[in-house]
Amino acid sequence: MAGPGAFVRLIGAGWTLLRNDALLPRELDPLYSSGARTLSRLLRVFAGRQAYQGRPGERLARSLERLGPVAIKLGQLLSTRADIFGREFALDLSRLKDRLAPFPTAVARAEVELTLGRPVESLFASFGEPVAAASLAQAHDAVLLDGRRVAVKVLRPAIARRVADDGEVLWLAARLVDRWVPAARRLEPKGFAATVIRATELELDLRLEAAGADELAEVMGQDGYMSAPKVVWEGVGKRVLTMEWAKGLPLSEDEALEQPGLDRKALADNLTRAFLAQALDHGVFHADLHEGNLFAAAPAQLTAVDFGIIGRLGAPERRYLAEILWGFLNRDYEQVARVHFEAGYVPATHSVSAFAQALRAVGEPIFGRAAAEVPMSRVLTQLFEITALFDMRLRPELVLLQKTMMTVEGVARRIDPDHDIWAASDPVVRRWIARELSPATRLKRLAGEAETAVRNLARLAERPPVPVPVDILREDKPNFSPLWFALGAAAAGVAFLVGALVA
Repeated sequence: MAGPGAFVRLIGAGWTLLRNDALLPRELDPLYSSGARTLSRLLRVFAGRQAYQGRPGERLARSLERLGPVAIKLGQLLSTRADIFGREFALDLSRLKDRLAPFPTAVARAEVELTLGRPVESLFASFGEPVAAASLAQAHDAVLLDGRRVAVKVLRPAIARRVADDGEVLWLAARLVDRWVPAARRLEPKGFAATVIRATELELDLRLEAAGADELAEVMGQDGYMSAPKVVWEGVGKRVLTMEWAKGLPLSEDEALEQPGLDRKALADNLTRAFLAQALDHGVFHADLHEGNLFAAAPAQLTAVDFGIIGRLGAPERRYLAEILWGFLNRDYEQVARVHFEAGYVPATHSVSAFAQALRAVGEPIFGRAAAEVPMSRVLTQLFEITALFDMRLRPELVLLQKTMMTVEGVARRIDPDHDIWAASDPVVRRWIARELSPATRLKRLAGEAETAVRNLARLAERPPVPVPVDILREDKPNFSPLWFALGAAAAGVAFLVGALVA
């Protein structure tokens, strides 16, 4: 429940954006409708001197940095989509990824000692200045006593209180939107806010991040599209995380893509395939894959860092995702439409064929075309219009997936302007379809379901019998015990399974 302080901070956030002319920037006046242009000019009356310092992206970055961690993460997402918002705007926001103002190294050293319960010198031969500073933490270059180079991540002082405050403001904003903007209700603003708040809260325990990094390192190792640095467990605590140094250069640096021998096409393909392999094959994926969290090395090596946000998908969601992608890859829009209805993404009151027609209007103009030839802002606008037309609502359980897909595509486009997301996706999706939807796998799944049914029935048979009224216990009536019922049902289940195998 948001308190009075949340209202004050929400008003303060709006005031910060107004003072920097970052809500409806003057540079975009020619693109606004007449009503929006009038509102923009009215709001500009409240702008301060800082509203005339820098480009729109610089002013927005300055505003978001002041507004706190959750706002900064929004800026990080926007910075990955130069194809939508323009290269200059995205570049101005890119400083929010890992180039924020650091806190003093002396404070970081004290935090390491307090969290780990030992002197810095007992673990590290050297502990350097911060090399990257983000919204929640900063990273230090250090060397272990055994000579290994490591990165030590330390949470910012008092960051938990700041995240809690941001969460209250975001929740209040979501409630207000849900209450006063009926058209936005299908986007489930409260569900979206709850997902973002929960994900950010989990980032405040670096022990959980270490566990996520360790789990994803195992997952990534099975395909080789991406890797993760090894966790140094003796350097892990609630507010401190130590990992081996990542190979290569962060993609947030321009020099990263100019390394000798770098294969940009293969690098972009590896990024797309790594994400899909994680999500489809394992149901767990790195959910914060912006350039500041990705290191590149020749010829096409990708190393991910910062595992604070981990996304997870259940078996049904993985199947829906794979079948939707497979349908698009084969341009089978009827199949894609049917999966949307089966998953409940589109209300059953609509027509499957009509929805397939709408999907064709989106898919055909972009299929097989290079990323540089596709105006993604126009595609997203069309998708938004279609989701409104067919009453599609945001699914809170898919927020991290959708956010990560958007980020991954944006980063891949920056790596390789000619990136073909469909061609890159094909081998991973094809492998999943061949494995999970093959006749052998379906029979195996059916057998497992039958086994579970028999086990549940056996448990029912073990329960004490329910008392039966005396007047119906007559000798001329058969007396069926729960055990016989269970055995009969089990036999029926086995017969069904055998019939399916024969068929």
